[in-house]
Amino acid sequence: MSIENKLKELNIVLPLPNPPGAVYQPGVLAGNFIFTAGQTPKVDGKLVYMGKVGQDVSLEDGKKAARLCCLNCLAIIKEVAGSLERVERIVKMTGFVNASADFYQQSKVIDGASSLLYDIFGEAGGHARSAVGCSALPNNASCEVELIVKLYDK
Repeated sequence: MSIENKLKELNIVLPLPNPPGAVYQPGVLAGNFIFTAGQTPKVDGKLVYMGKVGQDVSLEDGKKAARLCCLNCLAIIKEVAGSLERVERIVKMTGFVNASADFYQQSKVIDGASSLLYDIFGEAGGHARSAVGCSALPNNASCEVELIVKLYDK
């Protein structure tokens, strides 16, 4: 099944890529790899989930935020690659969680993004991953996700 058909089956509409919030490229193509910049949980350029997970944001909302971050990464990948059909494999995900001092479930938050990749890409969505707790993120975002993907040869 094509990735576009899989997205339709899952009722997923990719957003348009968010414009960068500083001086950087949202996605960089290097050989057959795309590296995305970290994406926060934005819809139409507006931050949706703000605050510390475990204090201002629940674990469940943290998972939703991570999923949204991942969708924003996929929008960038589609723009850079021209199509998600070119994705051979998701290689690496790094997830950052704006966490309260006593929150230790960063992995569960970032599962919201990882699960999405498995749902869309199947085995090719399997990836190495880091889930890092931090004291703050840009604009008080609750989480941030970045991806490295390998593309098929043209």
